[in-house]
This record gives sequence, C-alpha cells and structure tokens, in this order.
Amino acid sequence: MSELDAAGITGQTLRAAYTECRRINAHHGRTFFLATRLLPPRTRPFAHALYGFARMADELVDNPAPGTDPAFALDEVAGLVARVFDGATPADPVLAALADTVRRHDLDRGLFDAFLRSMAMDLEITEYATYADLKEYVHGSAEVIGLQMLPVFGTVVPVADAEPGAAALGEAFQLTNFLRDIGEDLDRGRLYLPTEELAAFGVDRELLMWSRARGLPDRRVRRALAVAVARNRAVYRRAEAGIPLLRPESRDCVRTALVLYEGILDEIVALGYDVLNTRAFVPRRRRLATALPKLLTSAWSNSRLRVRS
Repeated sequence: MSELDAAGITGQTLRAAYTECRRINAHHGRTFFLATRLLPPRTRPFAHALYGFARMADELVDNPAPGTDPAFALDEVAGLVARVFDGATPADPVLAALADTVRRHDLDRGLFDAFLRSMAMDLEITEYATYADLKEYVHGSAEVIGLQMLPVFGTVVPVADAEPGAAALGEAFQLTNFLRDIGEDLDRGRLYLPTEELAAFGVDRELLMWSRARGLPDRRVRRALAVAVARNRAVYRRAEAGIPLLRPESRDCVRTALVLYEGILDEIVALGYDVLNTRAFVPRRRRLATALPKLLTSAWSNSRLRVRS
C-alpha cells in the first residue's frame, strides 16, 4: 500500500496493524477519514492510528460486548498503554500501531492518561451542572486528541504556540457530538449539555426524555440548543485561527474536517433543532463538494512528486 511505503512502515505485522486502524477510521469516522485523504500519504497512517485507538477505547465504554465489564476492559487498555510508554509493543493491532506512532512522534503520555480518565468518567458521571464542570471531561475526551495529532500534522511555529488551536478543534468537534447525539446519550443515561444552562430555559432531563419518547420537539429545548450551537460556533472560530500555524501540507485536511464538522451544526439548525429523534449529518453531496476539489489538487500534486522522484 503506497501510504505505508511512504510512511516507511515495514514488516507484515506492523503494516497489518496500521491497515486495521485505517479500516476503523474509514468505517466509523467518515468525515475525518475523508479529510485525511488530503494529508500527504506519509502522514495518513499515523492519523489513522490515533483515531483507531480513540475509537477502540470509546467503543469499550459506549458499546461493551455482552457479558463484559467496561471498567475492567478500560483498565486493561490503560495497562497496555503504560507498557507502550515503557517501550513494549502489544499484540493488539490498534495498540501496536499506536506504539509505533508514539515512538516516531515522541507523543506525550499525559495526553493518553487524560483521555483514558475521561473514558472512565463516562462510567461514573451521568451529567454536569456547568460548562466549567464539563471542562475536565472535554479536555480528556477531545482536546487531547487534537494535541496528539499536532506532532503528526506538524507546525510552522513552536508546538506550544499551536496547542490552543489544536485543543479548540477537539473541543469544537466534541461539543458538536454532544448536540448531534443528545438522544443516543440520553438512552445511555448520560446528559452532556450542562444542566444549569438548560434550566435557564426551563429544560431538564425529564423534559428531554419526554420529548424523545414522544417525538415532540419543545420550544424551550429549541431555545436552549440554539444557544449551545452559538457557543459551539465560537469555539470553531478559535480552532480556525490555529490552522495557519500547521505545516502547509496539513492545513487542507484540518480545514476540511472543520468545515464538514461545523456543517453538522448547519444541519441541526435546518432541522429546527429537532435532534432528539433525528440524527443530523452532512449530506454526501456537500461532503464531496467541500473535499473533492482539494482531493483532486492533492492527487495531482502527489503524482507530480512521484514523477520527479
């Protein structure tokens, strides 16, 4: 596979590990996967590996296999991640690809510890009163993903200068997930929209569950979600300011991911904020219209580089 060759990934087992991460990304994260096609081939496998690990841990918590204990499974993963930072290469393909990515890019263990702490919070905490209360969870579940990706994408400034934009991108994506998935999260017993903010509009968990059960949107819910969407858009603007700090060859990927993910907010508005029973998504034609011109330009540039080499 050209991406693996370009990235200098050798050995049948390791190549298979990265291929599995690519499959996970393509299957579960279509928007981000489409955006990664705009990265140079040598960079893509590492982005897939980081996505694959995040998805694996998230699935242990959100969709545990029947008869399994998600807390125990998460502890096992935490132990394996600790071994990765001790220099080991676990047999699990996703963790094997992660270990290689960590070593190549000298990634910070603290980012992975924070991520796993937030995954564990999902097993214990079902709601948050304020955005300040939610901050630790969002940092670990989302901001650190942007920070993990930063050394892979590369920067034209000291990495520390680019970190606020990378963290904001993760936060923006997560806030969008909270809005899009509010109905599914309620079914799991979770509510990520801060309860004090909802209460200001006369909304509580019971009203949300009542509206979901009956398929009847409520004007109070609409008003609360409209404010949450506006807050989310402000975070996207902070994230957008960080894109010029990335290496030029990574900017189209991040900008495309940002535009497509923020497009989910447009769809939420178009639905009249009726997201308790309808999943908002960016239509395929819009995704292609956003990404295709850049994909064609990227393919042409890569073909010229191959000819020259």
